[in-house]
Amino acid sequence: LKDIEFIRSIYYNKLEITRFSSSLGRFVGYTEYGVKQAEYRNNIPSFIAAMKAQREAYCLNHVTAF
Repeated sequence: LKDIEFIRSIYYNKLEITRFSSSLGRFVGYTEYGVKQAEYRNNIPSFIAAMKAQREAYCLNHVTAF
């Protein structure tokens, strides 16, 4: 369960702009606009905490242990 990763990507016109990765714990921008959005979102602690909580709420509750 430790290697499960939650990824939320934001696209515009089929181009990935930003991505949140639970393994990094922050947003990463892939375009000029995406870098600005990533910086903005990374500076909001409650937004980052909500994204990290999505890993537990979505990923970990839908995995069955073998």
